[in-house]
Amino acid sequence: MWPFTRSQAPAIDPAFGDARARVLLDALAKGDWRAARDVFAAAQDPNALAYLMEAAAEVDSIQAWIGDWIAAEPESTLPVLVRGCSAVAWAWRARGAAGAEHTGQEQFREFFRRLKIAENALDEVIERDPADVTARTWLVTSARGRQVDQQEAQDRFDAVVRRCPHHVVAHEQRLQYLCAKWFGSDEQMFGFARAATAAAPKGSLLPVLVAHAHVEKWLALPTVIDEAHMTNPEVRAELLAAAEQSIFHPDFTPSGNWTRRANFFAMSLHLAGEHSAAARVFDLLGDQPSERPWNYLGRGNNPAARFAKARRDAYARRR
Repeated sequence: MWPFTRSQAPAIDPAFGDARARVLLDALAKGDWRAARDVFAAAQDPNALAYLMEAAAEVDSIQAWIGDWIAAEPESTLPVLVRGCSAVAWAWRARGAAGAEHTGQEQFREFFRRLKIAENALDEVIERDPADVTARTWLVTSARGRQVDQQEAQDRFDAVVRRCPHHVVAHEQRLQYLCAKWFGSDEQMFGFARAATAAAPKGSLLPVLVAHAHVEKWLALPTVIDEAHMTNPEVRAELLAAAEQSIFHPDFTPSGNWTRRANFFAMSLHLAGEHSAAARVFDLLGDQPSERPWNYLGRGNNPAARFAKARRDAYARRR
């Protein structure tokens, strides 16, 4: 008998179960930039700050009042950084999630307008504080939308890892650029994921890049053969090895937005038919689904319900 008996799917927490992120989101929703500033300022590690910025970027109202914070603290780069990072997500919301062929010209115009606002702010932060890792990370993110060439995209990523070699968000965004659906290829994507995993410290979240890559490949394949990819013995073995190096490793310490990464492990192992390993991930997660990647299991479906169904399946079939 598994420990979760409720039939109702657990709610998706925009704070990812992180108490600091919850305080931050509450402050941002109220436009209380002073309280938000204090939360950001307490995050000294670049990965910790990036996880907070991921949460903050989903708050729609920031662009409406961020100018007040910038005007109140003109010597600080932090409000300019928040404007820039938030505006990248703001731009993607204008574009929508549909493919280019299903995206209107007005959506694209607004997308590029907002991305320009974002990059202007991020460039200002870097000009004033060249050591800022977070601004450079969000330039890695915006590289896809701005359609920068391969060399510039590589340079943006290199500027991050010179300062923070194991930056999780920067690696994830670089992998997205290298996907075949954007500006790369399967060979580039898998090569990057495997090299980063090999170089990652034990207990790091970076091996989740292997799960990201296999999920991206699964998404790109026709329905009739996508299952065969995930259940291939070599793929299953690689996913298991990545999880053992990461969230299953004794040195792993849950922190920040680790749950989104663990959800990628959970779904990839679920799709691979590795039920016992998927159940171990669900044990770690508890009631902490994330929208991605569960929203990949069909448009119009409730990601939390998909999470709950996969968890029930894993617990029923674990060995």
